[in-house]
Amino acid sequence: MKNFARAAVLAALAAGALAAAVYLTLPVNRVDMRSRLVMLGDFDGDNKWTAADAAALDSLAADPFAGPAERAWLADADHDGALTASDLDLLRGLYAAGGDAYAARDKALSAGRTFPYPREFFRYVPDSEYIQRPVFVLPHPAAKTSPLGFLEEARRRALSSRDPYEAALLGEIHDEGLRFSLSYARRLPGLLPKEREYAGMKIARCAALWKKGLEHELLLDLVALTEDAETLTVKGQPDFVARSLYFRDHLRDLLASPLYADYQAGRQPAEAVARVLERFLAEDIRLEVGVLDMPAPRDFLELKNYADRARWQYYKSSSTRGDFRKLLRFAQYDRRYLRAAARTTRRHSDEALENHNLPMILLFREALAIKKGDKKAAVGLIDEAVRIPFTWVRAIPREKLPASVALENFLLPGNKEDGSDKSRHWNVFGGISLYKSPEESLRLALAREVKDYRDDPSPRAMTEFIRDTMANLNGIYYVVSMDPDLLSGPSREK
Repeated sequence: MKNFARAAVLAALAAGALAAAVYLTLPVNRVDMRSRLVMLGDFDGDNKWTAADAAALDSLAADPFAGPAERAWLADADHDGALTASDLDLLRGLYAAGGDAYAARDKALSAGRTFPYPREFFRYVPDSEYIQRPVFVLPHPAAKTSPLGFLEEARRRALSSRDPYEAALLGEIHDEGLRFSLSYARRLPGLLPKEREYAGMKIARCAALWKKGLEHELLLDLVALTEDAETLTVKGQPDFVARSLYFRDHLRDLLASPLYADYQAGRQPAEAVARVLERFLAEDIRLEVGVLDMPAPRDFLELKNYADRARWQYYKSSSTRGDFRKLLRFAQYDRRYLRAAARTTRRHSDEALENHNLPMILLFREALAIKKGDKKAAVGLIDEAVRIPFTWVRAIPREKLPASVALENFLLPGNKEDGSDKSRHWNVFGGISLYKSPEESLRLALAREVKDYRDDPSPRAMTEFIRDTMANLNGIYYVVSMDPDLLSGPSREK
């Protein structure tokens, strides 16, 4: 019996050794990737090409921005990143053949037309892939009734241009302008007079940019218009928030004023600038404060401050690895975000933060979608994300980097000298307006900026005081005004 047991043990060891040898020597590659198989043009997911898919394609052509991005992506049959007549012809040929891809190909070839192999209508989509909404460059009746009178011309020029960069910009201008026009038409009957006035000003600016041939600037203004139409409402909004952008615009005017130039040159005292700030605060948002005399920003003896901080930390900690991956994929691949974040200028030439606000709006919208409409959780996600160090960017010698590229993280919009600073101002004080109130958030922000200025009472510190305040105001306005119910409507990205 002992001999039998010994033999069994030896046999087991030999088998284990053989298995280990096989395992360690055979050429086995293991890849941690999960994918799903999809059929282009199969909109209802029944793994067939049917009349129902043909009807869904017609619906998509009529309302191209309704539903998730993947709905439009499934219609990009020629894989060129745009929805064109070619895509419609290919898919309609497929449906006309009763869903038989081989028959559809044979019919097209016999008529002298090109047609994909059946296998080309199938795609494996890894879980890590970002689904980009194709650019819509098909004719659409809404372009004729749009308040943007240049959409048809932009589409024609996009299709005829021999310059690939210009063609891409013009195609995106048509796509974004049409997306705004459809959303604006839906919102128009319920817009308040102030909203109509603000939209009219932006529409007029877009017309002027088109006339000047400033395509990239026009595209970003159209994205901003679309975001206003798809995400913002002033209904139920505190009057303080509705008026806060007037204060922000006056701060921009102050930085460009002769008074401020005299202050920077030493011909005016800081008190002269402070008096102008106090007048704007009183007139624009009815806030009466002595700017340079504000008390300490936070009373550390008040228990509520610690309770708010604990809640803030809770929402920050609720972000998962999956949440960060989604936000990073968005920042690395989303066409609209990359266009917005690409607008940078030379060092110290973005005093008005023109390069900063739109990318932050897009980031917050995405974070809000990831967090299913929970604003506090979205603020917490961005608060953690803007602190992520990208060591490969830091490893690049500074002399090898352009002056206008953000060093810390390509999640961060704006210019190199701002780094994460303005992004955190936008997000943090927008978040505080949720925990306290928009007015308390601005009071706290002003008190903190005054404290920093007192530590270094110089024109440079005053400029940063004003620029930080503009970032704070932008964050307060958009965090409060963005409506999660609008995000879940027909033009939701995800």
